[in-house]
Amino acid sequence: MDTPTLWDAPAFQSHSVTSRQASDSMKGKTQSLRAQVLALLKTETLTDEQIALRLNLSGSTARPRRIELQKAGLVEPAGITKTASGRNATTWTATTTNIGIHA
Repeated sequence: MDTPTLWDAPAFQSHSVTSRQASDSMKGKTQSLRAQVLALLKTETLTDEQIALRLNLSGSTARPRRIELQKAGLVEPAGITKTASGRNATTWTATTTNIGIHA
């Protein structure tokens, strides 16, 4: 049996029917969304909130794609800045060793 990889399907909370449904609804879309997030982070250092705004996505769509990219070693923390609400948030950037890679 093959071990699932990071790129097989969006993760979901196993205790939640709606989380599984959301994951199923994203199949076939996540690769394109990851590529958009990675392309953006190759040109700008942004928070999850800023990524979502720039790509016109909800936070619950953009953040998991950034997390997937981080787990794959394609993005990394770059610093800390303030969110629109004034709270601290991590900024993210593409890793320098993976600039030429497409998600």
